[in-house]
Amino acid sequence: MLISDKWKVLILRDLLGGTKRFGELKRSVSGISQKVLTSNLRDMESNGLLTREVFPEVPPRVEYSLTELGTSLRPILDAMAKWGNDYKAMFK
Repeated sequence: MLISDKWKVLILRDLLGGTKRFGELKRSVSGISQKVLTSNLRDMESNGLLTREVFPEVPPRVEYSLTELGTSLRPILDAMAKWGNDYKAMFK
């Protein structure tokens, strides 16, 4: 349920590489609207998968990082990626 939609998996994938700003996530998750990205980030934050840090600057800077719980999903995402690559290789 925590990662049941495709956008959350892609957001997790990108945050496994380290802290990202909103704009970086928007560019790396192609096809996602700003509204959907914001909604998914808020949902993931409320579920404890990531943290949101707001810096008091002009313009405001917001960074997102995975929590320990979010990082613990790495083996699952790695297994899904391996399965996808193996499946794709069967049809080449």
